Amino acid sequence: MCWRSALLLLAAAAAALVVAAAGEPASTLSGPARPVTVALGNRGHAVDLPDTDPRVQRRVTGWAPEQVAVALGAGPGSAWVSWVTGEAQMGAAVEPLDPAAVRSVVRYGLAADSLVHEAAGESLVYSQLYPFDGLHNYTSGIIHHVRLQGLRPGTKYYYQCGDPTIPYAMSEVHAFRTMPAVGPTSYPGRIAVVGDLGLTYNTTTTVEHMVRNHPDLVLLLGDVTYANLYLTNGTGTDCYSCTFGHSTPIHETYQPRWDYWGRYMEPVTSSIPMMVVEGNHEIEEQIHNKTFAAYSSRFAFPSEESGSLSPFYYSFDVGGIHFIMLASYVDYKRSGIHLHIDVSGEQYRWLERDLAKVDRSVTPWLIAGWHAPWYSTYKAHYREVECMRVEMEELLYSYSVDIVFTGHVHAYERSNRVFNYTLDPCGLVHISVGDGGNREKMATSHADEPGHCPDLLSTPDPFMGGFCAFNFTSGPAAGRFCWDRQPEYSAYRESSFGHGILEVKNETHALWSWHRNQDLYDSVGDEIYIVREPDKCLTKSSRMAY
Repeated sequence: MCWRSALLLLAAAAAALVVAAAGEPASTLSGPARPVTVALGNRGHAVDLPDTDPRVQRRVTGWAPEQVAVALGAGPGSAWVSWVTGEAQMGAAVEPLDPAAVRSVVRYGLAADSLVHEAAGESLVYSQLYPFDGLHNYTSGIIHHVRLQGLRPGTKYYYQCGDPTIPYAMSEVHAFRTMPAVGPTSYPGRIAVVGDLGLTYNTTTTVEHMVRNHPDLVLLLGDVTYANLYLTNGTGTDCYSCTFGHSTPIHETYQPRWDYWGRYMEPVTSSIPMMVVEGNHEIEEQIHNKTFAAYSSRFAFPSEESGSLSPFYYSFDVGGIHFIMLASYVDYKRSGIHLHIDVSGEQYRWLERDLAKVDRSVTPWLIAGWHAPWYSTYKAHYREVECMRVEMEELLYSYSVDIVFTGHVHAYERSNRVFNYTLDPCGLVHISVGDGGNREKMATSHADEPGHCPDLLSTPDPFMGGFCAFNFTSGPAAGRFCWDRQPEYSAYRESSFGHGILEVKNETHALWSWHRNQDLYDSVGDEIYIVREPDKCLTKSSRMAY
């Protein structure tokens, strides 16, 4: 061990002692925590915002922009601005708008009255079409994406978007702040993490609570709008398979819910960069077996910048953090055929290339996110994505990924450091934040009592790449399908609506906190320092993190 690493470890140990003495949050340096389950309380009912709510109605006219959103580029020098112009159409016969009818321009600068820079981008229209009588088709407004380049790190930029050649076709002036410069001593103040957000009254509480915590960045881990819990005539349910699953020729989706969500979220997304990854509710099958049309069209991703060429997986740097966003619903195998398409393991190969490029002396923290969790002790979706874990876990472990964020289960859970279901001091900390605001009836039964196991004969989701969870092959549950009690890798679990906040303090320490909707704004439900120990755990990274 080099002298510098030794000094840092001594400093980390001293910091841990100070934290303990002051009665502050626990630390992963203390080793695995004993499993804790908070009893299931009354979470209320996730009632959708109706289309009559003024927050979801179209408030602009003509070609004026709406649904304005900011996303990050691969580094702090670039960012994306997205918006929608024109009205969407819904009916048996729809005529798509012409994207060439209006330009995609962003004017920006360092002051609201000095927007001296200008960037142009691209626009598109997507449709959701069904080959069955009685179903309503949809075509979107014109969706614009403009990439801003040459930005200064850690700087507030003001901007307008739209078409300056058309009267009243520019937005009001918005502002956002770029991320800190890439480097081991530079970090954003707060990163909000949320999953399964939806558009319910619980969503509004979650979002208002999250904004009060002043995040610099938001990670949304899939299941954005739940538009696929509606028929195309606008009839909704909180469990599609329970209500419509056997009576409709195709799983329908009501695309106006995407527009409603974009309008409601605009005050947040226009000022706080949001990075999104796909969930199962974004699959949205339509004619010609097309999927993910809304997700792929409405959001901007730093895919090309990070070498993935796919909206489903990409990476980006924020200060001393390298984020990797992965896909649970497109092929994640090392190689092979998925959904009758020879995909040759492209996501896995991209992940290998991306991990190999990470320099831990520049970005000490390596954090990954995707939708469906590998480690979850709840009944709903239990081991549903085991195949993805089998394919990818060893690769992430070998590169010493620090934290994994997921959603999907509609409950909160934090793991101890774990690898292959066994406690491991160099394992990954898994945190599932799948209850941002929406909830399906099928996902309301939780393993808060011992002995809860899902149906072993459940049919695997065809988008999940098979079923690998017949029984454990190693670890404390070898030969069994599930535990009869909360396993030791599960440190803390509770079923509550809320969001998480990650505050990276330095190269080794990050404070994680879970904020429940029912609590006061200045209180937390779960809190812990996640501490990196690079002298013990870095393996394939290009250099030590100092």
